[in-house]
Amino acid sequence: MNKTVLLYEGKAKKLYKTEDEAVVWVEYCDQATALNGARKEEIAGKGALNNQITSLIFEKLNAEGLETHFIEKLSKTEQLNKKVSIIPLEVVLRNVVAGSFAKRFGLEEGIVLQEPIVEFYYKDDALDDPFINDEHVRFLNIATYAEIEFLKRETRKINEILKKIWAEIGLTLVDFKLEFGRLADGRIILADEISPDTSRLWSADGKHMDKDVFRRNIGDLIETYTEVLTLLEKTK
Repeated sequence: MNKTVLLYEGKAKKLYKTEDEAVVWVEYCDQATALNGARKEEIAGKGALNNQITSLIFEKLNAEGLETHFIEKLSKTEQLNKKVSIIPLEVVLRNVVAGSFAKRFGLEEGIVLQEPIVEFYYKDDALDDPFINDEHVRFLNIATYAEIEFLKRETRKINEILKKIWAEIGLTLVDFKLEFGRLADGRIILADEISPDTSRLWSADGKHMDKDVFRRNIGDLIETYTEVLTLLEKTK
């Protein structure tokens, strides 16, 4: 299979058509962003690390019987995915108080939530991806109430699997962002990526093992992501 026409170029990925209309060729790029793209830097090797980490995570999710867009890893920076129409929602699940959630409610980071909290954010860079509720999702015709409940259930199910995956390598899954897409037949499946770019991960000694090292200038992104990949590869 070969890539043909460029379909989409985002902050972190390029998507290409293939000879199969139901399959896209994804190339991970080296750009690191923060503050909804206001800060951008090219960091050599970042794309390869995210692609390899995401591939390992999606392989584990597929093995658990979850339906995802992931087909296979092609190279250090490339993978094949089922073609989906991305739902313009960022579905965020929080296990521990951190980041914007801590700021919003004036809380200290590190408080373990009594139960995970699922939040929706409207994917629109021009609007800075605002926080929205179920009624807003319906008003914008993004999803039906039944689909909203499916997204919440699926996200909570994924959370339980991911917590085990990360715990196996000594990391706490603080929070994470998911994106979902619709197949041609309308079914909703997990899409996008799962990596230290989209997940907040803390080690037992409180070390940040995610993009916060870049956002907060508290560490080396490549060293951090390499450590995460090395630990994950030991669980294959």
